[in-house]
Amino acid sequence: MLGRSAMAHAVPKPGETFDHAAFALAGGAAWSFVAKPARESRLEAFLVSMGVVALAEIGDKTQLLAFVLAARFRKPVPIILAILVATLANHALAGAIGSWITSVLGPTALRVVLGLSFIAMAIWTLIPDRLDEGEAKVPRAGVFGTTLVAFFLAEMGDKTQIATVALAAQYHAFATVVAGTTLGMMIANVPAVLVGGRLAHRMPIRLVHAVAAAIFALLGIVALFDAAHGFRAA
Repeated sequence: MLGRSAMAHAVPKPGETFDHAAFALAGGAAWSFVAKPARESRLEAFLVSMGVVALAEIGDKTQLLAFVLAARFRKPVPIILAILVATLANHALAGAIGSWITSVLGPTALRVVLGLSFIAMAIWTLIPDRLDEGEAKVPRAGVFGTTLVAFFLAEMGDKTQIATVALAAQYHAFATVVAGTTLGMMIANVPAVLVGGRLAHRMPIRLVHAVAAAIFALLGIVALFDAAHGFRAA
Protein backbone atom coordinates (compact mmCIF):
# COMPACT_ATOMS: atom_id res chain seq x y z
CA MET A 1 0.00 0.00 0.00
CA LEU A 2 1.41 3.35 -1.00
CA GLY A 3 1.14 6.63 0.87
CA ARG A 4 0.21 9.89 -0.77
CA SER A 5 3.81 11.03 -1.18
CA ALA A 6 4.77 7.71 -2.75
CA MET A 7 1.74 7.82 -5.03
CA ALA A 8 2.68 11.28 -6.23
CA HIS A 9 5.99 9.90 -7.47
CA ALA A 10 4.62 6.61 -8.75
CA VAL A 11 5.04 7.40 -12.42
CA PRO A 12 4.83 4.37 -14.73
CA LYS A 13 7.80 3.53 -16.87
CA PRO A 14 7.41 3.41 -20.66
CA GLY A 15 5.32 0.40 -21.61
CA GLU A 16 3.74 0.09 -18.15
CA THR A 17 0.34 1.13 -16.86
CA PHE A 18 -1.16 1.53 -13.40
CA ASP A 19 -3.92 -0.73 -12.24
CA HIS A 20 -5.90 -0.69 -9.00
CA ALA A 21 -4.96 -3.64 -6.82
CA ALA A 22 -7.16 -2.48 -3.92
CA PHE A 23 -8.59 0.61 -2.31
CA ALA A 24 -10.28 1.38 1.02
CA LEU A 25 -11.64 4.39 2.85
CA ALA A 26 -10.04 4.99 6.26
CA GLY A 27 -9.58 8.64 7.09
CA GLY A 28 -9.17 9.29 3.37
CA ALA A 29 -8.66 7.22 0.25
CA ALA A 30 -5.97 4.57 0.46
CA TRP A 31 -4.83 3.26 -2.90
CA SER A 32 -2.61 0.52 -4.18
CA PHE A 33 -1.21 0.47 -7.69
CA VAL A 34 0.58 -2.26 -9.55
CA ALA A 35 2.78 -1.40 -12.53
CA LYS A 36 1.94 -3.83 -15.30
CA PRO A 37 4.50 -4.99 -17.86
CA ALA A 38 3.79 -3.87 -21.42
CA ARG A 39 2.90 -7.40 -22.56
CA GLU A 40 0.34 -7.85 -19.77
CA SER A 41 -1.10 -4.41 -20.46
CA ARG A 42 -1.54 -5.21 -24.16
CA LEU A 43 -3.19 -8.52 -23.32
CA GLU A 44 -5.62 -6.76 -21.00
CA ALA A 45 -6.38 -4.14 -23.66
CA PHE A 46 -7.03 -6.87 -26.24
CA LEU A 47 -9.23 -9.04 -24.01
CA VAL A 48 -11.27 -6.16 -22.57
CA SER A 49 -11.78 -4.62 -26.01
CA MET A 50 -12.81 -7.94 -27.51
CA GLY A 51 -15.12 -8.93 -24.69
CA VAL A 52 -16.96 -5.67 -24.12
CA VAL A 53 -17.54 -5.04 -27.85
CA ALA A 54 -18.71 -8.62 -28.46
CA LEU A 55 -21.25 -8.22 -25.66
CA ALA A 56 -22.33 -4.72 -26.73
CA GLU A 57 -22.79 -5.86 -30.34
CA ILE A 58 -25.42 -8.45 -29.37
CA GLY A 59 -28.75 -6.99 -30.47
CA ASP A 60 -27.05 -3.88 -31.84
CA LYS A 61 -28.30 -2.38 -35.09
CA THR A 62 -25.24 -3.58 -36.98
CA GLN A 63 -25.94 -7.14 -35.88
CA LEU A 64 -29.55 -6.67 -36.94
CA LEU A 65 -28.20 -5.49 -40.30
CA ALA A 66 -26.11 -8.68 -40.49
CA PHE A 67 -29.32 -10.70 -40.03
CA VAL A 68 -31.00 -8.74 -42.83
CA LEU A 69 -28.06 -9.14 -45.23
CA ALA A 70 -27.76 -12.86 -44.50
CA ALA A 71 -31.46 -13.42 -45.17
CA ARG A 72 -31.39 -11.34 -48.36
CA PHE A 73 -28.28 -12.71 -50.06
CA ARG A 74 -27.73 -16.15 -48.46
CA LYS A 75 -24.01 -15.95 -49.30
CA PRO A 76 -22.20 -16.00 -45.96
CA VAL A 77 -18.57 -15.87 -47.15
CA PRO A 78 -18.65 -12.49 -48.98
CA ILE A 79 -20.89 -11.05 -46.26
CA ILE A 80 -18.48 -12.07 -43.49
CA LEU A 81 -15.45 -10.78 -45.43
CA ALA A 82 -17.18 -7.46 -46.09
CA ILE A 83 -18.12 -7.10 -42.40
CA LEU A 84 -14.48 -7.75 -41.48
CA VAL A 85 -13.14 -5.12 -43.91
CA ALA A 86 -15.80 -2.56 -42.95
CA THR A 87 -15.14 -3.10 -39.23
CA LEU A 88 -11.36 -2.82 -39.62
CA ALA A 89 -11.70 0.46 -41.54
CA ASN A 90 -14.29 1.89 -39.16
CA HIS A 91 -12.51 0.90 -35.96
CA ALA A 92 -9.11 1.98 -37.28
CA LEU A 93 -10.63 5.45 -37.71
CA ALA A 94 -12.10 5.27 -34.22
CA GLY A 95 -8.80 4.08 -32.73
CA ALA A 96 -6.94 6.91 -34.45
CA ILE A 97 -9.36 9.42 -32.90
CA GLY A 98 -8.85 7.83 -29.49
CA SER A 99 -5.06 8.05 -29.87
CA TRP A 100 -5.35 11.70 -30.94
CA ILE A 101 -7.47 12.51 -27.87
CA THR A 102 -4.66 11.28 -25.60
CA SER A 103 -2.27 13.76 -27.25
CA VAL A 104 -4.45 16.82 -26.62
CA LEU A 105 -5.72 16.13 -23.09
CA GLY A 106 -3.71 15.99 -19.90
CA PRO A 107 -3.77 12.75 -17.87
CA THR A 108 -6.33 13.92 -15.31
CA ALA A 109 -8.65 15.55 -17.85
CA LEU A 110 -8.41 12.42 -20.00
CA ARG A 111 -9.46 10.24 -17.05
CA VAL A 112 -12.49 12.46 -16.38
CA VAL A 113 -13.55 12.35 -20.03
CA LEU A 114 -13.03 8.59 -20.22
CA GLY A 115 -14.84 7.97 -16.95
CA LEU A 116 -17.90 9.93 -18.02
CA SER A 117 -17.78 8.37 -21.50
CA PHE A 118 -17.68 4.81 -20.18
CA ILE A 119 -20.58 5.50 -17.80
CA ALA A 120 -22.56 7.01 -20.69
CA MET A 121 -21.75 3.89 -22.71
CA ALA A 122 -23.10 1.74 -19.87
CA ILE A 123 -26.41 3.61 -19.96
CA TRP A 124 -26.53 3.52 -23.78
CA THR A 125 -25.91 -0.24 -23.82
CA LEU A 126 -29.04 -0.82 -21.72
CA ILE A 127 -31.23 0.98 -24.29
CA PRO A 128 -32.66 -1.51 -26.84
CA ASP A 129 -31.42 -0.85 -30.36
CA ARG A 130 -33.37 -1.16 -33.60
CA LEU A 131 -32.68 -1.02 -37.30
CA ASP A 132 -34.56 1.80 -39.02
CA GLU A 133 -36.32 1.05 -42.28
CA GLY A 134 -33.98 3.39 -44.15
CA GLU A 135 -30.91 1.62 -42.76
CA ALA A 136 -32.29 -1.75 -43.86
CA LYS A 137 -32.37 -0.56 -47.47
CA VAL A 138 -28.95 -1.37 -48.85
CA PRO A 139 -27.42 -0.27 -52.17
CA ARG A 140 -27.05 -2.75 -55.01
CA ALA A 141 -23.35 -3.25 -55.58
CA GLY A 142 -22.92 -7.00 -55.37
CA VAL A 143 -22.96 -8.96 -52.14
CA PHE A 144 -19.51 -7.85 -50.94
CA GLY A 145 -19.84 -4.19 -51.99
CA THR A 146 -23.36 -3.86 -50.64
CA THR A 147 -22.43 -5.33 -47.27
CA LEU A 148 -19.22 -3.28 -47.07
CA VAL A 149 -20.97 0.06 -47.66
CA ALA A 150 -24.06 -0.71 -45.57
CA PHE A 151 -22.11 -2.05 -42.58
CA PHE A 152 -19.53 0.75 -42.60
CA LEU A 153 -22.23 3.43 -42.65
CA ALA A 154 -24.34 1.68 -39.99
CA GLU A 155 -21.31 1.47 -37.69
CA MET A 156 -20.59 5.21 -37.93
CA GLY A 157 -21.50 6.76 -34.58
CA ASP A 158 -22.67 3.41 -33.23
CA LYS A 159 -21.96 2.42 -29.62
CA THR A 160 -19.25 -0.07 -30.60
CA GLN A 161 -17.40 2.58 -32.63
CA ILE A 162 -17.61 5.06 -29.75
CA ALA A 163 -16.42 2.32 -27.40
CA THR A 164 -13.38 1.80 -29.64
CA VAL A 165 -12.52 5.51 -29.38
CA ALA A 166 -12.69 5.36 -25.59
CA LEU A 167 -10.79 2.07 -25.31
CA ALA A 168 -7.98 3.30 -27.58
CA ALA A 169 -7.65 6.40 -25.41
CA GLN A 170 -7.83 4.32 -22.23
CA TYR A 171 -5.13 1.81 -23.09
CA HIS A 172 -2.86 3.86 -25.39
CA ALA A 173 -2.68 0.80 -27.66
CA PHE A 174 -4.09 1.58 -31.10
CA ALA A 175 -3.37 -1.72 -32.89
CA THR A 176 -4.21 -3.91 -29.89
CA VAL A 177 -7.55 -2.23 -29.23
CA VAL A 178 -8.58 -2.20 -32.91
CA ALA A 179 -7.68 -5.89 -33.19
CA GLY A 180 -9.69 -6.66 -30.05
CA THR A 181 -12.79 -4.68 -31.00
CA THR A 182 -12.73 -6.08 -34.55
CA LEU A 183 -12.54 -9.63 -33.24
CA GLY A 184 -15.38 -8.83 -30.83
CA MET A 185 -17.52 -7.64 -33.74
CA MET A 186 -16.77 -10.81 -35.68
CA ILE A 187 -17.58 -13.03 -32.68
CA ALA A 188 -21.03 -11.43 -32.55
CA ASN A 189 -21.72 -11.14 -36.29
CA VAL A 190 -20.32 -14.32 -37.84
CA PRO A 191 -22.88 -16.53 -36.03
CA ALA A 192 -25.56 -13.99 -37.00
CA VAL A 193 -24.67 -14.46 -40.68
CA LEU A 194 -24.31 -18.25 -40.48
CA VAL A 195 -27.32 -19.05 -38.32
CA GLY A 196 -29.57 -16.08 -39.08
CA GLY A 197 -32.73 -15.14 -37.25
CA ARG A 198 -32.84 -18.43 -35.32
CA LEU A 199 -29.97 -17.11 -33.19
CA ALA A 200 -31.67 -13.81 -32.37
CA HIS A 201 -34.62 -15.46 -30.62
CA ARG A 202 -32.41 -17.64 -28.42
CA MET A 203 -30.00 -15.01 -27.07
CA PRO A 204 -30.64 -13.53 -23.60
CA ILE A 205 -30.08 -10.03 -24.97
CA ARG A 206 -31.04 -8.19 -21.76
CA LEU A 207 -28.63 -10.26 -19.69
CA VAL A 208 -25.82 -9.83 -22.23
CA HIS A 209 -26.38 -6.07 -22.33
CA ALA A 210 -26.45 -5.92 -18.53
CA VAL A 211 -23.04 -7.61 -18.39
CA ALA A 212 -21.64 -5.24 -21.04
CA ALA A 213 -23.07 -2.23 -19.19
CA ALA A 214 -21.50 -3.44 -15.93
CA ILE A 215 -18.08 -3.66 -17.61
CA PHE A 216 -18.42 -0.18 -19.09
CA ALA A 217 -19.56 1.19 -15.71
CA LEU A 218 -16.60 -0.45 -13.95
CA LEU A 219 -14.16 1.06 -16.45
CA GLY A 220 -15.79 4.45 -15.92
CA ILE A 221 -15.64 4.25 -12.12
CA VAL A 222 -11.98 3.22 -12.18
CA ALA A 223 -11.13 6.09 -14.55
CA LEU A 224 -12.93 8.61 -12.31
CA PHE A 225 -11.11 7.29 -9.23
CA ASP A 226 -7.86 7.74 -11.14
CA ALA A 227 -8.87 11.30 -11.97
CA ALA A 228 -9.72 12.02 -8.32
CA HIS A 229 -6.31 10.69 -7.29
CA GLY A 230 -4.70 12.95 -9.90
CA PHE A 231 -6.47 16.01 -8.47
CA ARG A 232 -5.33 15.15 -4.93
CA ALA A 233 -1.75 14.48 -5.99
CA ALA A 234 -1.50 17.75 -7.97
